[in-house]
Amino acid sequence: MQPLTLCAYEVDAEPVFDSRDEAERTAVGVTESELRCETWESEMLKGRDPPSQVLANRLIAAGQVGMLVPSFARGASVEDFNLVLWKWGPEPPARVVLIDDEGRLS
Repeated sequence: MQPLTLCAYEVDAEPVFDSRDEAERTAVGVTESELRCETWESEMLKGRDPPSQVLANRLIAAGQVGMLVPSFARGASVEDFNLVLWKWGPEPPARVVLIDDEGRLS
């Protein structure tokens, strides 16, 4: 395993599209194949926008600051998910602040 640093963040972001919710996905026409997007790398290498990027652009246009998406990593369970934010910073609507109470990462 490569050296790594685990960090905790305080996140206050909304609205965030919850792609784990089947009713929410259905309401905006999001498919699992768009989320899984197994061809993203080859599509990008061909100069095309992969379905996941097209989806992200649709959600951005709809005013979403991010998306909760199931993890498709090998060994991930239905409980595992990722928060994807398009843009973030120290202020709302997508506030992300590093928690470093002991000042080790300054």
